[in-house]
Amino acid sequence: MPDVIEQIDSLLAAARAELAAAAGEPHVEAARVKYLGKSGSLSSLRKGMGAVPPADRPKLGKLVTDAIAQLEALLEQTRTALGQRALQQDLEREKLDVTLPGRTRRRGHRHPVSRALDDIIEIFARLGFHVADGPEIEWDLYNFEKLGLPRDHPARDMQDTFYLETRLPPPPGSPPTRGAQEQLLLRTHTSPVQARTMLGQPPPVRIIAPGKVYRVDSDVTHTPMFHQVECLHVEKGLSMAHLRGTLDAFAKAFFGPEIKTRLRPSYFPFTEPSAEVDVSHALCGGKGCKICKGTGWLEVLGSGMVNPDVLSGVGYDPEQITGYAFGVGIDRLAMLRHGIDDLRLLFENDVRFLEQL
Repeated sequence: MPDVIEQIDSLLAAARAELAAAAGEPHVEAARVKYLGKSGSLSSLRKGMGAVPPADRPKLGKLVTDAIAQLEALLEQTRTALGQRALQQDLEREKLDVTLPGRTRRRGHRHPVSRALDDIIEIFARLGFHVADGPEIEWDLYNFEKLGLPRDHPARDMQDTFYLETRLPPPPGSPPTRGAQEQLLLRTHTSPVQARTMLGQPPPVRIIAPGKVYRVDSDVTHTPMFHQVECLHVEKGLSMAHLRGTLDAFAKAFFGPEIKTRLRPSYFPFTEPSAEVDVSHALCGGKGCKICKGTGWLEVLGSGMVNPDVLSGVGYDPEQITGYAFGVGIDRLAMLRHGIDDLRLLFENDVRFLEQL
């Protein structure tokens, strides 16, 4: 019996030493198998109880059971200590300096052209206009003919148009002499929205028509696709004075109260009389610079009184009804507002450039 007690004490001491030197979970598991496994040292003592005299079995059984309990508790303590040690090492290795500034999240913003469009819509809403929309793939009828540009009209040479190969039956309102087919195209301006609106309702009409338009053109001030907004006001008693007042109010609201406007006689097939509209160059204060070519003025849009032929073409009586209209490139307005000298910069999506705006 004394030999068995010494053997148990020796096994416990050896187990404590091994667990104290354990560097990780594999060492702890190896010690558990060595002492408590099926063939482990303490398990073997329990299996050998049959050879012990019956009188000594209760005492020996208690000693073995206590030893096993001590060893299981020691295994658990070792595992806990190893876990805490690993956690402490991770904390020391991945130490955070909470006094350092955090990582800021980059925030996007509206594109300069989108912001210009939002401002234009808001300005005209205050002036009593509402937004009208129309298709970007348009009939020749609405893009040209209803605006006073028949097929043989010389003004068609002013438009570099993307025509589509697809042909469909003519739209309602086509002249019977046009035949069974009608040409489709990418609209060259948003003026077809004006024609569609006037065909669909009696006067008064007070709309703006913003949207994408397409022309075969590409340089520092032109792109094949650009954004345009058309303004149309039709009712009794309108004159060039109303046009001038609307243009001046718009320019001051968009560019600033110090901006001045001027009208120059011009020609557009769907307005008569027609005028080009210039604004004073804000960057040079009207004194003249490279951008305005020394004139102090920048051309921004075309305008005029709606041609009586256009009014009669949509069923209005030009003897009773008058109107004015003008169109402006939204991209060009964004260029002028931010002092950009190349229109293509707005569409290259270079974040470094857009962040400056």
